[in-house]
Amino acid sequence: MTLRLTVNRQAWLSHVHAQAALLGKNKQLVPVVKGNGYGFGRPILIEQAMQFATEIAVGTVFEAHDIPASHTPIVLTPVGNELPSSLPSNAVLVVGSVHHVNTLMSHGWSGRVIIKLRSSVQRFGVAVSEVASVVDAVNAAGFKQHGWSVHPPLDGATTDHAQEIAQWLNNVPNNLPMYVSHVDAESLNALRAANQQRSIIARSGTSLWLGDKSMLTLCADVLDVSRVNGGTAGYRNTPITGSGSLVVVGCGSSHGVTTNAGDLSPFHFAKQRITMLEPPHMHSTILFIQDGATCPTVNDIVDVQQPLTRVFVDTITWK
Repeated sequence: MTLRLTVNRQAWLSHVHAQAALLGKNKQLVPVVKGNGYGFGRPILIEQAMQFATEIAVGTVFEAHDIPASHTPIVLTPVGNELPSSLPSNAVLVVGSVHHVNTLMSHGWSGRVIIKLRSSVQRFGVAVSEVASVVDAVNAAGFKQHGWSVHPPLDGATTDHAQEIAQWLNNVPNNLPMYVSHVDAESLNALRAANQQRSIIARSGTSLWLGDKSMLTLCADVLDVSRVNGGTAGYRNTPITGSGSLVVVGCGSSHGVTTNAGDLSPFHFAKQRITMLEPPHMHSTILFIQDGATCPTVNDIVDVQQPLTRVFVDTITWK
């Protein structure tokens, strides 16, 4: 079984470094390397990020130990009930409420923090009316405030995101950097031009690492093909409608592969979407191809249409 990501090496490297230059290298850009590493795995992305940034953002305190001591981990998610012993002392943690500050105190944390400002995402963050109380709590705890951050939503125009960020720039002091997400280079440069007295640092993940999908291909091996005529098959004894072939591909829920929006199958062969007999399960998925349609054979590959932000590939092929 194999879920394989194939990458055009030169095109990908060119994209990454061009995007980094647009957003502002070194102290103006914080690459985001979290979760599944955007399909590449975190070690590969960290190696690249170290070439153009001194700070690297990670998802949680449990990922911060991946960042070499020469660089600063910026943790994006507040700490819950556990602070791992593996957390580097130079990490910068995030707080979005007085409660978050108190939680860090209860864990004995004594390092730096970024105060998260509430955006239209409404996930967590400080409202305008709460800024002073959270700053006071940070100071009383003996933490050093490293900056502010605001995280607009994924959807919507980047100009709207920039406007949301601009509102916050007018509501907090300008003596510390503002870390921002989901703005393109044009909007970012406009914000920087209008706020030259402040350091505005771009946090970038998806646009930095994924970019143009033409340089990335996700596919899976065909492990088995068998003829059927009615009956049932699969983990759930799913009824088979008509005659055709069951095609077993080497990826499933353990890889993070699932149905696409609208319960559409993510699998394609010969430029045709292939019906799944049942949802992906563990390390394989059973597809059903009716008689008359183009059917793959064992050792063929099928395309897998999935967001790379949620899959765990078995191997990466560079070409």
